[in-house]
Amino acid sequence: MIRWVITFLVIALVAAVLGFGGIAEGAADIAKIIFYIFIVLFVISLLGRLFRR
Repeated sequence: MIRWVITFLVIALVAAVLGFGGIAEGAADIAKIIFYIFIVLFVISLLGRLFRR
């Protein structure tokens, strides 16, 4: 999942450098959403491990 975040972040940076503002903004928004989903799943995974012990 982190690979997707990095991919969309790179797309956003390249699009911003080339002057494609709309594409850069869209890719950055997608990267942000996927990153937040990753953080939530990571915290759920940590809590699941703590309660198993």
